[in-house]
Amino acid sequence: MTSAAGAGLAARLPAGARRTLALVALAVVATFLPARDAHVRHAPAARPTARVGLVFDVGGRGDKSFNDAAFDGVSRAEQELGVEASYLEPSSTEDREAALRLFAARGLDLVIGVGFIFSSDIEEVARAYPDVRFAGVDFAPGPGGIPPNVAALAFREEEGSFLVGAVAGLMSKTKHVGFVGGMTGPLIRKFEAGYAAGVEAACPTCVVHAAYAGTTPDAFRDPAKGKALANAQIAAGSDVIYHASGSTGHGVFEAAADAKALAIGVDADQHDEMPGTVVTSMIKRADTAVFDVVRAVLDGEFAGGIRVFGLAEDGVDYVRDGPHAAGIPDDVKRRVEALRADVVAGRVRVPSR
Repeated sequence: MTSAAGAGLAARLPAGARRTLALVALAVVATFLPARDAHVRHAPAARPTARVGLVFDVGGRGDKSFNDAAFDGVSRAEQELGVEASYLEPSSTEDREAALRLFAARGLDLVIGVGFIFSSDIEEVARAYPDVRFAGVDFAPGPGGIPPNVAALAFREEEGSFLVGAVAGLMSKTKHVGFVGGMTGPLIRKFEAGYAAGVEAACPTCVVHAAYAGTTPDAFRDPAKGKALANAQIAAGSDVIYHASGSTGHGVFEAAADAKALAIGVDADQHDEMPGTVVTSMIKRADTAVFDVVRAVLDGEFAGGIRVFGLAEDGVDYVRDGPHAAGIPDDVKRRVEALRADVVAGRVRVPSR
């Protein structure tokens, strides 16, 4: 059967049959790519201490951002805790649920979904497999609340964005700075709100130009749109631009480099994406959150509900040390560190919308 014919057949099948086909296809992938897309690495042990499955978000492994951070957390658990890990990268909405179901059906000790778009899928699968533990990075509870076997890993992205906003405000020469978001919605609005508050705290006269790439998950993988939005902000005077847009941000970096402006990365240290242009990055420690929930499973301390990671919990930060932060003047760092202390101490409350 040709691939086109197979696609046509799948399209005519009922939803339940399509789900079965997706599960079969993913099972084949998991069979031929055990534990990892390329290789297996875990600490020597007679048998694994636990089995963990990680399902990637839009952009997949190698995004040098949020997915890679989650991967690093599981990799650390392999090395330090001796767990056995398996990974799947869905290509569609249906595949996300199928991947979660595959891992749950295999009886893994913990199944992790990366990204808020997994929320409804995790909720549905977790209710179908009440004896399996799940974790959702950026999980957004639905009307039915959080199932008792789901750990919702949330972050105070606004706090990390507040710090890089202060960097932008202090380093801007034009007093105009930009923000490019991926998909519109409450999560990315937190990045914008924190960034704008940080800019205002450091530079009350600065103007923030903000724009979003779209209203669907595809907005996180559209570098051309990111470049166009950044160019518009540069034309309006912005000389520092922060993005929270997944691989769409690669276009932001290109636009900034072309205009000899500065850019700020997100989720992970993105300096190497455009050296000399990316002055710092807001770090969202998905690796810390993922490692902690895996360790909780091993320690018998796993609990459903929301766990929030902010500045005080080392859940968010910004690149401020080492060669990748060499472009930030020392006086800027001192001012931003003072603002950090204010946030951690509760003297400053960063808005999330």
